[in-house]
Amino acid sequence: MEGMILVQLRNSGQIQFYQAGNLTLKIGDCVIVEHDRGLDYGCVIQPLQAHCCAEGSPKETPKKIIRLARESDLKQVEDNCVKAREAFSACEKKIAEHKLDMKLVKAEYSFDRSKILFYFTSDGRVDFRNLVKDLAKIFKARIELRQIGVRDEARLFGGYGSCGRELCCKRFLKDFEPVTIKMAKEEGLSLNPPKISGLCGRLMCCLSYEYETYKLLSKGLPREGEHLNTEQGKGKVINVNVFKRMVTVQLDEGGFLEVSYKEKDYGK
Repeated sequence: MEGMILVQLRNSGQIQFYQAGNLTLKIGDCVIVEHDRGLDYGCVIQPLQAHCCAEGSPKETPKKIIRLARESDLKQVEDNCVKAREAFSACEKKIAEHKLDMKLVKAEYSFDRSKILFYFTSDGRVDFRNLVKDLAKIFKARIELRQIGVRDEARLFGGYGSCGRELCCKRFLKDFEPVTIKMAKEEGLSLNPPKISGLCGRLMCCLSYEYETYKLLSKGLPREGEHLNTEQGKGKVINVNVFKRMVTVQLDEGGFLEVSYKEKDYGK
């Protein structure tokens, strides 16, 4: 898997592994890649080390990066964006004509314009076979309608989370992992939904990939509210700092005490 690169297709499409070959690439580079039965374009979001092939590596032989995008390629990408907006309007009209219960979210052309992808949301299954036939006649290209969820919609449009950084799903996440309230509890976060939800309205994705680290660092630490016997007497834990592995204890006889757990082997 030498020269593996993580690329996000088009402006907000799938995130996939590609073989870079002899190309030297950096984050942000626009590239032309093999895809399905033609060519597509994408943006490098993570150059990978040659040995990084165990966890998260592709199960199938990845396709190749053809070249760095040329000026003419970037011009075609711009033209594709204009055509995609026109395709979006045409598709919306056809959806209304067929009286389909679906909300069109975005349209994208593949780089070589052999395929148009239409992303939509819906509360249920939609029979869009006749819609696809009409669109194929209009655009003389392969048509793909892809039903997406609210997380996918957030990835498509992007934005910034409460942390002030670009959304993880837009910036680097390849797949959506399950996120549970238990993960928020492990971090000691308020369970107020607006505070632990992303722009999509679902639990923040970062809770999932931070979970194992919090579990590791929390090993051997008491919980808030727990009573301890310390060198200065009994007391109640009122604060736990997971990263410093320090707890603050309110002593029964008055005063506060910080207890360090740094020397404990929490990795076993």
